[in-house]
Amino acid sequence: MFEVIGGGVLGSLIGGLLRLAPEVLKWLDRKSEREHELAMFERQVDLEKTRGQIRLDEIGAQRSMAVDTGVLDAFSAAINQQAEMAKAAGGWAVKASAGVRPIITYWVWALYSAAFLLLLWITWQVNRDPAQLVKLVLTADFMALLGAITNYWFLDRTLKARGL
Repeated sequence: MFEVIGGGVLGSLIGGLLRLAPEVLKWLDRKSEREHELAMFERQVDLEKTRGQIRLDEIGAQRSMAVDTGVLDAFSAAINQQAEMAKAAGGWAVKASAGVRPIITYWVWALYSAAFLLLLWITWQVNRDPAQLVKLVLTADFMALLGAITNYWFLDRTLKARGL
């Protein structure tokens, strides 16, 4: 009796399993297809994020370039306006205006040199370490002032060479 029931039931179970096999394979195929689609979508989103960031960087660079151009134009216009005002005031004003920068530069450098040499001499007279004096005198702010005055001359020459 087991053969009759077992054979029929076993055959039905095997038949049922074989009929379910294509559905299970389709389900597994859809699952892997959805995972693939999700992975592709994530890669596409990352690509779009990168493209967007590149575009924002381009816009920022263009804005920065426009600002730099505007600053140089304003600087050039200010120099031209100052020159025109000096010419309009007369010949003596042009000469006085042209002498201001060199006089101030020489004055600051001479004052700095005299003060430094005086302090160095005093340090030598009281038998102190000159390295301490150098640390006290050559502060970052003072060196920035001297650097700015000196760099102005080189910047002015560079701008004149470029016609600005």
